[in-house]
Amino acid sequence: MKKISLILAFLSLAVIGCNNKNEAETANKNTEVELGVDKKNNQINNNWLSEIQLDNGSKWIANAETTDGVVQMLSIVKSTKTTTVADFHDLAAQLNDVKNYIVKECTMKGPSHDNLHIFLYPLIEKINALGAISAVDEGTKIKRAIQENLTAYYNYFE
Repeated sequence: MKKISLILAFLSLAVIGCNNKNEAETANKNTEVELGVDKKNNQINNNWLSEIQLDNGSKWIANAETTDGVVQMLSIVKSTKTTTVADFHDLAAQLNDVKNYIVKECTMKGPSHDNLHIFLYPLIEKINALGAISAVDEGTKIKRAIQENLTAYYNYFE
């Protein structure tokens, strides 16, 4: 009788444990979906504006290559016609090339460099997101956010 009770107790625990595992897996999947949405929204927002700082009320001095790269990217964004998903992917590739140039040629150090990173990281996320879009309306939103990001550069750097 004790063996039967013990076996039933183990089976009950196993069944309960399996049910809890399934609930945990479902909760994890729901969290991943929610995080995915939040991550997508992060790619088009400009929350970095609350993190970046001026140099005691003045703009940071950026190296010429960085400013030239921002000018070039802004020109590309403004002049590139984007009516298809492929157009947005091409735009992302062009912007990525210029971004790579900026990163490669960066000579900034210290607080100006730190603030440049606050500007660049969200821009890089947006460029990557633009390269992964699957719908024109999504691309339009991200393109607009990229343009806003690039335009804001001039508020903090010269």
